[in-house]
Amino acid sequence: MNAEMSYLIGMILGNGEIQRGNTTTTVVIDIPYKNLYTDDFKDVAIYVKASVVDIRSIVEPLIGYNLMVTETTHSTKLSFTKSNDEYVMRELLRLIGGGRHHSTMRMSPELFTITTDQKRALLRGIADVTGYIRKSNLAFGQEGAHRVYIEIPQNWYMVIDIANMLKDVGVPVQTIDFGHPNFRDGKLAKYNAGKPYFWKKEHQIKVYANEFLVIGFNIKHKQDALEKYSEELMNSLASDTHKFYWEKTIRRGNKPIHPCESDASLPEEIRGRHFDSWTDLARFLGYGE
Repeated sequence: MNAEMSYLIGMILGNGEIQRGNTTTTVVIDIPYKNLYTDDFKDVAIYVKASVVDIRSIVEPLIGYNLMVTETTHSTKLSFTKSNDEYVMRELLRLIGGGRHHSTMRMSPELFTITTDQKRALLRGIADVTGYIRKSNLAFGQEGAHRVYIEIPQNWYMVIDIANMLKDVGVPVQTIDFGHPNFRDGKLAKYNAGKPYFWKKEHQIKVYANEFLVIGFNIKHKQDALEKYSEELMNSLASDTHKFYWEKTIRRGNKPIHPCESDASLPEEIRGRHFDSWTDLARFLGYGE
């Protein structure tokens, strides 16, 4: 294992797909554009295209092939194909827990034993394909309280894996907005308005911008925004951002029972359970002190 391998694994875990054949396997990684322009009106596609040069320099020596790059209006896809018996491919498949799509992948327990620098590289790979930082990502609407969002569709267990990996490198999660009815429709407003499944959204791990600097991005426009908004945060936010949830007073309101708490799409271990705080759900699934 090295930092380059860790970074590639992170990209696959974050937004990758494995297309397994009889003799070869193709790996496809998607870098989506949440918005076509940055907060300061720069073209995101151009920044991603420039950043792919740096990504190539990390990944191509590792895989021994040139990456294939496909650009669309809303994303850039990177792909490569290798023989199933090659060492790199066997290791990749082993370390992503046998999943074939990022929605079903898990971090191998072995990834939690790699070095701190390698863990940071893995998290940077995840952030490059799932992370966003925008001016609107404020905590409690507080001026300067900028955050990075890591968005994970469907994969409940990857949310906890990422949160625990962040903990391992000393980065506290500010909050997790789970795709669960108690949090995405906690007051039943959408349910009562005839939208019972509004809560079925991606999970969002939210981290204060300055705390995320030790991870960073290889995607240039994201890194530029991270540095800018981290400076704004440190100049304007008086409170200490370096606290894990178990080091803070938990805000726990009484949420009404949501009729979808037993929805079949929820993981079996939490199906039928009610949660008043995201911290209770996170702790139940394995992210805690």
